[in-house]
Amino acid sequence: MSNTNQILELAKQNNGVVTTSMVVGAGIPRGSLKYLSDAGLLERTSRGVYTLPDAWEDEFVSAQSRYKRGIYSLDTALFLCNLTDRTPLRFNMTFPATYNLTSPKREGILCKGSKEPYYGLGVTEKTTPGGNKVKCYSAERTLCDILKPSNHVDVQVITNAFKQYAARKEKNIPLLSEYAVILHVKDRLRAYLEVLL
Repeated sequence: MSNTNQILELAKQNNGVVTTSMVVGAGIPRGSLKYLSDAGLLERTSRGVYTLPDAWEDEFVSAQSRYKRGIYSLDTALFLCNLTDRTPLRFNMTFPATYNLTSPKREGILCKGSKEPYYGLGVTEKTTPGGNKVKCYSAERTLCDILKPSNHVDVQVITNAFKQYAARKEKNIPLLSEYAVILHVKDRLRAYLEVLL
C-alpha cells in the first residue's frame, strides 16, 4: 500500500482525522501529508491536523493537537464525561506548571497551570462528539476540581454534575473520595455526597 493510501486509510479509521504524529508513528514521511493537502485529498485544519474533505473538523482534536500537553479540564471535562449538557463555548485545559500559556490563551483557551502530582492525576481518554479520543480528566477528578473555590464554577453546574454522577451505574465513590483528599476538597465533597447518596 502506498504512503498516500496508508494515510487516507488512517484518516478513515479515525473518523476522517489524521495527525502528523499518527503518520510519523506509522513510519510514513510527513511530507506525504503536504502532498495530499496540495492535491486536495486532505484539508489542513490546524498545525499537524488534517481531515478528509468531507469530514467534520473536530475542534477538540485540533486544540489538543496544537497543545499536546493540554488536558481537558473543568467545564470541558464535565462535557466530555457526560456530566453536563452545556457545550463549552471555550475550552478549559490544564497544562504543566512550567508551560508557557501565552499561545493557548491567545487562542481563547481557558488555561490553568498545575504541578505534579496534580497535573497527571486522573488523566483518561474520552470520546469527543466527533467520535475521536482526547486526553481529559476523569469524572472523579473533574468533580473534585469543580469543588475548588479558586476554579469559580457556578453552584448550579456543580449540583447538576453531582446529580448526573450519582445517577450513574459506573460511579467510583472510593476513587472520588481519594482524589478529594489529595486535592483538599474532602469536606466540600462530603456535603454533596450526603445530600445525593
